[in-house]
Amino acid sequence: MKTISKLSFALCCLVCLGSCKQKQPENTFSDDIIPVKVISITACQSASTITATGLITTANTVNYSFKIGGVINKIYIQEGSSFKKGQLLASLNPTEINSGLAQTRLGVEKAKRDYVRASNLYKDSVATLEQLQNAKTALEIAEKAEDAIAFNSEYSKIYALTDGFVARKIANEGEVVSAGASILATNENTGSTDWTLKLGVTDKEWAAIKTGQIADVRIDAFPGKHFQGTVYRKSQAADQNSGSFEVELKLVLGDFKPALGMFAKASINTGAKQTLITIPFDALVEADGNTAFVYIPKGKSNVSRIPVVIDRTDDQMVYVKSGLQGVNEIVVSNSAFLNEKSTIKIIK
Repeated sequence: MKTISKLSFALCCLVCLGSCKQKQPENTFSDDIIPVKVISITACQSASTITATGLITTANTVNYSFKIGGVINKIYIQEGSSFKKGQLLASLNPTEINSGLAQTRLGVEKAKRDYVRASNLYKDSVATLEQLQNAKTALEIAEKAEDAIAFNSEYSKIYALTDGFVARKIANEGEVVSAGASILATNENTGSTDWTLKLGVTDKEWAAIKTGQIADVRIDAFPGKHFQGTVYRKSQAADQNSGSFEVELKLVLGDFKPALGMFAKASINTGAKQTLITIPFDALVEADGNTAFVYIPKGKSNVSRIPVVIDRTDDQMVYVKSGLQGVNEIVVSNSAFLNEKSTIKIIK
């Protein structure tokens, strides 16, 4: 009887322990397996575009200077200010210039008197023909000297040749400057179409770009706005510092007024057709400029990390130029948690 009682007691304890034990939920995946989604990639025919970045400037730049040297008397405009055609921008101290003009005028008056005297003496047969000719030559030399000084006097003041603005003031009032030394660095700006975008491209891109091609331009200062640009000039030599080739776009900005040196990005439509692969943004990892990485399934439980070159993006998709040739599927979820040693399980 005691043996039966002990067995009954043991069975009761086991039943109680079983009822008290909480049932653990089943894990769909272990901690070492990462669930991912994959999609099939698709290719599309698209117009070939070249994307490049650069700085905004104007079509023409002018460095104003004095024709003669002297002391700067006055600069009538400040750095960054706009000016109109014909406006006085700067002048030299006129003391030395006026003195030179006065001397040449006195020289002309003396030469005229000498010539008149020589002419009268020649008529009276007192002076020779040679003396008369020498007096006439001296008068002509004095007159030409006066013209030269008067011409230089006109260029002791700087007047604006066109509408524009001062990009940089190089010299200041009171400084002694030599002839031809730059005083003001200016940019012409007669309308909204005078703004240009200078781009640096590779040699292959330079060869593919033609004048007259249309570009879509985005300026960081005006987010969400798209502007039209037209290729109008290509450099015929590489930049010695960067090694890139310069392409200039003429911009149509409408009522928008940028500042000199603003950063912009342009996509130039070359007109040629190219095959691009489209993928969603979620597939990219470690994107940097036009390069990034994606993961593709390798077998049923592994992944491989491959680099891709991005042609362009829009609001929904990424257009890949190269890197996915021969690939059928890519990973589009949990890519940030993957590496090439990860174990995956593909889910629907």
